Amino acid sequence: MYTTYDTQVAKRFTIYNSLFLDLPFNDIYRTGTLLPILSSACQRGFEKGLTPKEIIAGFFDEMMPASTEKQKSDLLFQMIQYVERQVVLFDSVEDAAYEKVHDLDGKGSVKALINRVDNDNKREALIEKLKTFSVRLTLTAHPTQFYPGNVLGIITDLERAIRKDDLGEINLLLQQLGKTGFTKREKPSPYDEAISLIWYLENIFYHSISDIMIRLLGALEIPLHDWENPGLLKVGFWPGGDRDGNPFVTHQITKQVAERLKKWVLRCYNRDIRSLRKRLTFKHVEEIMLKVERGIYATLFENKNVYTSKDQLLGDLLEAREALITHHEGLFLELLDQFILKVKIFGFHFACMDMRQDSRKHDALWDEIFQIKGLEQPDTEDEQLKQILSIESLPDLSYFKDDFNKEILESFGVIDTIQQESGEEVLSRYIISNCQSRKHLLEVYQLAKLTLGEGKENLPLDIVPLFETIDDLAEAPEIMTSLYNLPEYKKHLAFRGNKQTIMLGFSDGTKDGGYLQANWSILRAKEELTRVSRENDIEVVFFDGRGGPPARGGGNMHNFYASLGEKVENSEIQVTIQGQTISANYGKQASCTYNMEQLLSAGLENHLYGDADKNLDESQRALIEELAGEAYEVYKQFKSHPKFVPYLEHVTPLKYFGKTNIGSRPLKRGKGGGLKFEDLRAIPFVGSWAQMKQNIPGFYGVGAAVETLEKRGKLDELKKLYENSLFFRALLGNSMQSLTKCFYPATAYLKEDKNYGGFWEIMYEEYLRSIDKLKAVSSMDELMGDNPMIKKSIEIRERIVLPLITIQQYAIQQGLESGKSNEILQKLILRSMFGIINAARNAA
Repeated sequence: MYTTYDTQVAKRFTIYNSLFLDLPFNDIYRTGTLLPILSSACQRGFEKGLTPKEIIAGFFDEMMPASTEKQKSDLLFQMIQYVERQVVLFDSVEDAAYEKVHDLDGKGSVKALINRVDNDNKREALIEKLKTFSVRLTLTAHPTQFYPGNVLGIITDLERAIRKDDLGEINLLLQQLGKTGFTKREKPSPYDEAISLIWYLENIFYHSISDIMIRLLGALEIPLHDWENPGLLKVGFWPGGDRDGNPFVTHQITKQVAERLKKWVLRCYNRDIRSLRKRLTFKHVEEIMLKVERGIYATLFENKNVYTSKDQLLGDLLEAREALITHHEGLFLELLDQFILKVKIFGFHFACMDMRQDSRKHDALWDEIFQIKGLEQPDTEDEQLKQILSIESLPDLSYFKDDFNKEILESFGVIDTIQQESGEEVLSRYIISNCQSRKHLLEVYQLAKLTLGEGKENLPLDIVPLFETIDDLAEAPEIMTSLYNLPEYKKHLAFRGNKQTIMLGFSDGTKDGGYLQANWSILRAKEELTRVSRENDIEVVFFDGRGGPPARGGGNMHNFYASLGEKVENSEIQVTIQGQTISANYGKQASCTYNMEQLLSAGLENHLYGDADKNLDESQRALIEELAGEAYEVYKQFKSHPKFVPYLEHVTPLKYFGKTNIGSRPLKRGKGGGLKFEDLRAIPFVGSWAQMKQNIPGFYGVGAAVETLEKRGKLDELKKLYENSLFFRALLGNSMQSLTKCFYPATAYLKEDKNYGGFWEIMYEEYLRSIDKLKAVSSMDELMGDNPMIKKSIEIRERIVLPLITIQQYAIQQGLESGKSNEILQKLILRSMFGIINAARNAA
C-alpha cells in the first residue's frame, strides 16, 4: 500500500500542484515561484538554528531587498492563501485515492469478518450478537473545521475531478478555489452548525449505513424487511442539544434542529420513493406506492402530517410488500426491502440527539428552586438527595429571577414536544458534564421527572453521567453502585431496560491527568463500572467522548476497541467524532463505509474472539499502572509550573481560537476575564499546543515514565508488553503520532526568552526523551515505522505548511520581543492557524 500511496498521492499532488502557477490571477505566479524558495529557506534555516524572525528577514533581504514593510506583509498573506489552497488540493488528492490506498475488503471489513466467522464456524454466534450490538457515532458541535461550506463544496467536486484525471475541470476548480474566501465573516449560530452536519447525514451516512447493513445481512442470508436490530449502525447528534457552556443553544433551537432532522430524512425518503415507484408499476402495488409517495410529499412540503410516525409509513410499505409477493412473485422485492430497512434505521429522527449540560448549572438551578420554596440547602449529601427527591412540583417560571435557570427548565419541557413529533429516538438522553456525585445525576432525574415526566408513570429519558477528571473516573464505580441501589433510580432503570449509559471524557481526562494516566484511568474505570453493573444486573453502555487528535482519544480507535478484554462490557460502541475527523474519516462514502466497518468489526471480533490473551494479566496491569503513575506525576508537576497558564495565554495562539469564527461556543467555560486552567475547553487547549508544533497533551510524561522504569530494570518488560498487548501498542502508537507532528525547531527561539526560556527547555527535553524511549520500547528505528503510509502523509502535510508555521512563529516572536502585537502581526497569527490546523486534519 505504501508504494501505491507514493504513486497515487505524493506524485499526483506534485503534478497537480504545478497547475497553481498557471492560474490567471495577479501575483500568483510570483507567489508560487517564491513560496518554494521560502520553504527551502525555512528548512535550511531551522537546521542551522536560525529563528523565524531571522529566516523571514533573510528571505526578504535576498529576494526583495528594496521592498517596503507593506509589500513584505502583503506577500506573507499571499503565501498563506497559496498554502491554504495547496492543503485543499492535497486533501482532495488523498481522498480521491482512498479506495486504492486502503484495502476495503481487507482486515476489519464486513467481508473479511464474515469469511473469518464462517471459517471458524461462528456464523450463528455472529448473528446472535448482531441482534443486540450497536455502533453509534455521535457528530458533535465542537468545531475544528476551518473550511466554510462553499469551500467544502469545491473540495468535493475537486476530488471527483481528480478521480477522473480531468485536467480541464481541475484547472477550473483551482481557479474557483483561488477566488473563494477561506474565512467565515461571521460566527455560525448553533442552528448553522446543525445544518452543516445534517449535510453529512443526507449525503454520506444515509447511503453508507444502509449499504453496510444491506451487504452484511445479505451475506448472512437474513431477510432485510424483518431484521430485529435496525440500530446496529446509527448516528448521534449534538448540535442544537449540547448546552455545555454554550449559552447560545436554547430550547427553541433544539426544537428547530429536531424539526430539521425530520424534514431532511423525509427528503431522503421522498427521493428514494420516487425512484422506487418507477419500478413498482403493478396492479395492487402501484396504488399503495402512490399513496406512500403522496403521503411523504404532503408531510414534507405541505405540512399535512399524513405520516406522523415511522410505524405508519412502515405499515403501508409492508402492505405493498405483501401485495408484491402475493400477486407478482416478488418482482423488485429486493428494492422495496432495502427501502423498508432504511425507514427502520433512520425513522423520522434521522439521528439521535442528546441534550448536555454542565452539572454546576443544575446546582445553581436547584439553589434557586430551594430559595423560591423557602428551603435551606442541607449539609450532607444524603440529606440533599432526600430533599431533591421530595420536591413534588416546580415553581412557575415567573418566580425565577435567573434567565439561564428558566432556559434549563424550558429545555427539559421541550423534550416531550420533540418526542411526540419525531419519536422517542430523536431525543432520549440527557448527559451531565463534569459529573462528580450521585447528587448530580439525581438533580437531572428529578428535574426531568417534574417536567418531561409530569403526569407519566415512567420517565422516557436516559440520564447519562459524564466522568472526566482522573479523580471523577476513580469515584465513578462507587457513585454508580449507590445509584443502582437507590429505589427510585432502580425503578427508573428497570423501565429503561436495566441499561445505563455512562460517558467517559478522553479529552478533559487528558487535559487533567496527561496522556497515559487518562487512557489508563478510563480503561480501569470501564472495568470497574462493568463489574459493579453486572453485580447489580445492569447492562452498562460506554459512550467515549473522543476528540480528533491522538491526544484527545483519536488516532486509531479501531485498535482500542479490538483490544478490550472481557472485563469491559461490549454491548455497544459509542463514540463522538467532530470537525476535521468527520470530514477526514467520514466525509466521503468510501471513507465513511471503511471506518464504520472497522469499528463494527472491532467490536464484534472482540466479542466473538474474546481470547484470554486480550486480558491484561496482573503483572502487565501492574506495569502499566506504574508507568501511568510516573507519567501522571511528571505531567502534574509540569501543569503546576507557574509559567504553564501564562504560556498558553500569552505565547500560544490560544486567544485567537475565539476569533476564528468557526464555532458558536465561547473559548472557555465560566465567566470573568482571568484565564483558569479548569475553565479551558479541550479544543483550544490541545489546538494551541498543536499550533506551536509542541503537542504536549499527546506525549508529555511518557518519556520520563519509561526512563524511570528503565532505571528500575523494567525496559525489557515494557518491550514485551508492547509486543503482546494490542491496548498498550495502540496507546503508544497514538503518542508516536503526536510526536511525529511536533516541530520544536520552530519555537527554539523561546529558549532565549527571559520569561519562558526555562519552560521551553523542560518541554523540549521531554520531547527528545519521549522519542528516544518510545523507539526503545517499540524496538523501532524511527517513530511510526510500522505505519509508513500515515507517516508519509504527515511528512507531506508538514512540509506544505512549514512556511505557515514559520510565518506564525515570526509574528509571535515579533510580538514577544517588542512587548506588543500590532494588527498585522495578529492577523498573520490568525490567518496562519487555518492552514496549519486544516493540514493536520486531527489537530484539535
